Parts: sequence; C-alpha cells; structure tokens
Amino acid sequence: MQKFTIHQGLVAPLDRENVDTDAIIPKQFLKSIRRTGFGPNLFDEWRYLDKGEPGKPESERKPNPDFVLNQPRYKGASILLARKNFGCGSSREHAPWALEQYGFRAIIAPSFADIFFNNCFKNGLLPIVLPEATVSRLFDEVAAFPGYQLTIDLERQVVVLPQGEEIPFDVQAFRKYCLINGLDDIGLTLRHVDKIKAFEAERLASKPWLAHQPAV
Repeated sequence: MQKFTIHQGLVAPLDRENVDTDAIIPKQFLKSIRRTGFGPNLFDEWRYLDKGEPGKPESERKPNPDFVLNQPRYKGASILLARKNFGCGSSREHAPWALEQYGFRAIIAPSFADIFFNNCFKNGLLPIVLPEATVSRLFDEVAAFPGYQLTIDLERQVVVLPQGEEIPFDVQAFRKYCLINGLDDIGLTLRHVDKIKAFEAERLASKPWLAHQPAV
C-alpha cells in the first residue's frame, strides 16, 4: 500500500449528497476477481453517455462533457471534495479501489458511510471529515479559483489551504499509523514474518508428519 504522509493535489468537487457505491463503481464491473483496472470505470454512469461493460475500451466510450471529472480544469485531480453520506449503499470494496486507481489520494466530506470509510483506510485512501459549513466553503473556493489545490499533512492532521490557513481534522491513531507506514492488513501481518517462520519451524520439528501429503 502506498504511504500517505503529505499530499498536495488538485481538488475536484462532486456536488452531490448520498453518493452510493453503485454510482462509484457500477455492479457490472464487480465480476472481475482482480484488484486492478477499476479506475477507468469510476463513476461510470455519470462519466459516460453510453453504457459501460467490462472489457470495453475507454477509447470507444462517449464521455459526458458535463460531468465534473471530464472538465479540463479538473484533469489530474487527486483530492475529491464531496457532500454528506459519501459511499453509502453496498459494502463493495471495489469502490475505494476505483477511487484510488483513478488517482485520488484523499476524500473530504461532512460524513461517510461507515463501511466505505473503513475500507478507504485499508486501501490507502484518506477520508477526511470536516464540518458541513467548512466543506461548503471549500466548494465555493474551488469554483472560484481554477487550479485550486490543497495540501494534506497527515502527520500534523491538518488540511492547508492555498493562503496558508490550516484546518485540523481527526483520525484514529492506528489508522494514521497504517497510512503513514503504508501498511494494509497483509503488511501488518508481514511485520511478524520472523516470528511466523519460527513458529512454523518449531511446529514442524515437533510434528513432522504435518509435512507429509496424504495419499490420494
């Protein structure tokens, strides 16, 4: 998992409440058993005018020019600004996969659905909860200033505005540790690889029959 320490990026505003996970990554793309390749289909039904299907080349799609991520001023955005209850709906982990693989590193909103919120941390995305009035102010500033960027300092737990103002945010200590060190659940386990190997060697020495394959 990619480490998250300090990130500066262009902000894209998604001015919709209650964005559910089926909108983030529609159900037809959940057929894949791989954890890669979901970025091109992020917000698929909003980003394109034609119906998307797995394996359909992006070059053959018809982009919706009115959707925010298709507007040139937001090309390359890596911070998503959203409204309340972002990520509601089903618990599909494909939603944070799609956001991360599109290029987003952080999402700022007044509130998130619980399961989506937890899944973000497990996949290297930082969901930041800020007061609704503060989020509305950021929407106004993004609209007023093309190229609007924010700096997110996870160590200090602040969002830094272009003029230098700092907005604090809360993050649970363990989640912060995992993001800063780039540790997902597998990475956390692998920190103890020496102990795991020692346990396996000791068990095999005391119970050597475990190494034998049963006859077919």
